[in-house]
Amino acid sequence: MQERLQEYRKNERQEKIMDKKQIEEMIDLAVRQLDYSYAPYSNFHVGAALLAKNGTYYTGCNIENAGYTATNCAERTAFFKAVSEGVKEFQAICIVGGKDGVITEYAAPCGVCRQVMMEFCNPETFQIILAVSKDKYDVFTLKELLPLGFGPANLA
Repeated sequence: MQERLQEYRKNERQEKIMDKKQIEEMIDLAVRQLDYSYAPYSNFHVGAALLAKNGTYYTGCNIENAGYTATNCAERTAFFKAVSEGVKEFQAICIVGGKDGVITEYAAPCGVCRQVMMEFCNPETFQIILAVSKDKYDVFTLKELLPLGFGPANLA
């Protein structure tokens, strides 16, 4: 029984994964954002590419500030750009990052960014692509990264 459940979950997850060409396009967009990152304090540069359900991409980079709480992550930059233009339905986000802009491992979204995603995305279907390169990436649902997330549905 446990094996069948695991196989079902594996197949269910594979159905949700976007096609490789679109993932590679998002990885390229996110990597390009590293050039715009402003990270003079941590030197950890992050880029993001957010795909709206209407097919439009919104990009973002991290923007640090000497008053650390005023810093904004790449993921939130992309979301806020989209929302400020009236877009509030999203399909996926790709996130890349690394020390001095060199990508060596996955750069997962922080808790605040996950909470912003929870505000605008369906945790069951919204895909989060963490990438090191076009050949090394993994796709997660928001629910996998924020299993007991609190969002608008909790207030309904």
